[in-house]
Amino acid sequence: MNMNIFTKVCSAICITAVSLISAKSYGQYRFFDKPVYEVGLTVGPSNLLGDLGGRHGVGTTFLKDNNVQMTQLLKGGYFAVRPSEFFGLTLSVNFTTLEGADSIIVDKGGAEIARKNRNLSVSTAIKEATLTAEIYPTVFLEQSDKELWNKFRPYGVIGIGVFNFNPRGEYVAPDGSTRMVDLQPLRTEGQGMPQYPDRKPYNLTQINIPYGVGVRYYFNDNLTAGLEIVNRKTFTDYIDDVGSTYIDDGDFDSYFGAGSTTAEIAKQMHNKTQQVSPGVRLQPYNAGDKRGTPDRMDSYYAITLKVGYRFTFNSGNTLKCPVRF
Repeated sequence: MNMNIFTKVCSAICITAVSLISAKSYGQYRFFDKPVYEVGLTVGPSNLLGDLGGRHGVGTTFLKDNNVQMTQLLKGGYFAVRPSEFFGLTLSVNFTTLEGADSIIVDKGGAEIARKNRNLSVSTAIKEATLTAEIYPTVFLEQSDKELWNKFRPYGVIGIGVFNFNPRGEYVAPDGSTRMVDLQPLRTEGQGMPQYPDRKPYNLTQINIPYGVGVRYYFNDNLTAGLEIVNRKTFTDYIDDVGSTYIDDGDFDSYFGAGSTTAEIAKQMHNKTQQVSPGVRLQPYNAGDKRGTPDRMDSYYAITLKVGYRFTFNSGNTLKCPVRF
């Protein structure tokens, strides 16, 4: 997928949401009575769960290898329709940056040395659009659904989304200066090279599956706040540009041209063990050595605060507040 596909998928999500929200059709009012709408803002910390960084020992998945030092801020907004107090649909657009680095690993002399010697790092900007369903199971335990003030409601979140990413790394030029370079065009693991037919260039636009839990508090009928913990399952191992094995430096010369600037940058960005401090690196990595874990897809998560304003429309399609069910 490219940015055009990202735009098309975002448009499809928007059209779906608008259709569900604006269809003042007989179906919506017949089955859902009076839908309530909500607009709001989202903010909170986000983090990458990929191949880079982690804690001591063998690299694993999820929180054991969570890189707290790499935490970045996610920001966004959302528009929701809640056909009932039990169920809601939310269209969200969010922006963040995900980072990972092997240099933050604490060397305790164990299996983590292999990752620390790898010495790779990444920074990737994320743009995502998601359509999620929210389920509020405890509403059936409430004695009254007429008054929302001072109520907490836990809920579950599940949906589908599309996100765009662009992994970048820090390149150190021969004169000692540094700059960030895009990693995907460098084919750091041989993607798209004829000698690696099974390694296709990865798309920078992908589908994700957001899922998680949250709790919402109603200050009054109109003003609400929620705290969510939502992970994004993805179907790519290259948010951090690391996923398979090292290739030979000569492969870059063959593909980009021997002595070309691109070939020289690619050689450094695919294998940074030469930049590890003397005495720390056990041995250099060679072609065929493990660089990432191909059978484990990357994911990312966010813990966000959502503040929203609820409203509805009367039969004349004019705004009506406060909300009363």
